[in-house]
Amino acid sequence: MKRISILGATGSIGQSTLDLIRRDRSAYTVVALTGGRNIAQLARDATEFQAEIAVTAHDDLLDDLRAALRGTGIKAAAGATALNEAGARPADWVMSAIVGAAGLPPGLAALQQGATLALANKETLVAAGPLVLETAARHGARILPVDSEHSAIFQALVGEDIDAVRRVIITASGGAFRDWPDEDLARATPAQAATHPNWAMGQRITIDSASMFNKALEVIEAREFFGLEPDQIEVLVHPESLVHALVGFCDGGLMAHVGPHDMRHAIGYALNWPARKALPVDALDLAAVGQLNFRSPDPARYPALRLARAVMQQRGLSGAAFNAAKERALDHFIAGRIGFLAMSDVVEEVLNRLSAQTGLIDAEITLDRVLHVDHLSRDCADTVVQEQTENK
Repeated sequence: MKRISILGATGSIGQSTLDLIRRDRSAYTVVALTGGRNIAQLARDATEFQAEIAVTAHDDLLDDLRAALRGTGIKAAAGATALNEAGARPADWVMSAIVGAAGLPPGLAALQQGATLALANKETLVAAGPLVLETAARHGARILPVDSEHSAIFQALVGEDIDAVRRVIITASGGAFRDWPDEDLARATPAQAATHPNWAMGQRITIDSASMFNKALEVIEAREFFGLEPDQIEVLVHPESLVHALVGFCDGGLMAHVGPHDMRHAIGYALNWPARKALPVDALDLAAVGQLNFRSPDPARYPALRLARAVMQQRGLSGAAFNAAKERALDHFIAGRIGFLAMSDVVEEVLNRLSAQTGLIDAEITLDRVLHVDHLSRDCADTVVQEQTENK
C-alpha cells in the first residue's frame, strides 16, 4: 500500500486528491492531513481515512481540532512546526497543496525524507527553486508537477530529449476580466475578480488568474522545473482552457496536452505515475467544442508577466520577493485598500526597493534567507500601500 500525506487537504486540490483515494481505498494508507480553519472538514476527512495525524495551521484552533477528533485515536496538532513535522512523517507520496509560501518548509521536509512530492504549490519553486531541486536530488526524492500546465508539459516530454525542446507555451484563460474594456479595470472589485469563467477555484487563485499573477508564477516555475531559458517560455490566452500547454521541438512540431476542466487528471497522473490509470474524468467532445482560440496577452493589461521575466533574469531570491509581495498586494486588494491595477505597481516597487539593497536578493538561497526575504517583502509591500494611500 502506498503511504500518502496531503498538505492542504481541505482545499480544492486536497479534496480532489481524497476523492481519487476514496475510489481505491485498498491501495492507500493516509499518514497525515493538514488544513487551515475548516476544522470540521479536516476532522471528517481524518476520521474517514483514519489518518495518523491531523494538523491545522492555526495554533488557536488546536482545542477545536482535538475536540472534533476525540475518541478517534487520531493525533491532533497545530502550527508551523506541526506542519513541518507532518511533511517529515515517512510517506511514499506527499501532496503539496498549501497555498502560498507557507507550503515551502513542509514540502522541503517531505523531500528530506525521500518522498515523491506532488507539487501543486506554485510558490515552492518560485521562491526557492534551486534549493528545492537540490534537496530532492540529495535525498533521492522526486518532484511531480500537479499544476495542470506543468503536468501537461511533463506529459508532453515523456520519451523526449529536453535538448530538442525549442519552446514551451503555457496557456491562460485570461480570467474574469479577459473581455473587459481596459478603462473598467481600475474599478474592478474583489468579488468580480473572484468569478472565474472556466474553473471552480478559491478566491485568491481566481483573483490571481484575473491579474495573471498566477500565470507569472507558472512561467517562473516552468523555468525552474524544466531548466528552460526565459525566452523559451511563452504565454497565450486560450479562453476555452482545454489546451493546458504545448511543447515545441526543434523539428517545428508542437505537442499539445488537451483535457477537460478537471484537476483530478493532473492529480491522478501524479498519483499513479509512472503508470497511467483510468480516472473519473469526462472525455472531451471536440465536435461539441467546435473551435479552440488563442491570442497573445496584452503586456500593458497584464504587467505581471513582464515582472516575471525580470525575476527570471535576476534569479537569486527575487522569486521569493516577487511571490511575497504578490501575496501581500492581493491581501490589500481583497481588503479594499488598493485597486485591481495597483497590485502590480506594489509588486514592482517592492522588487525595486529590495534589489537596491546590496547582498540581499543576490545572496545564496537557503530556507532561512527565503523566509527572511519573504518577511521583508511583505513589510515593504505594506509600506508601499501606506505611502500610496497617504499620497492620494
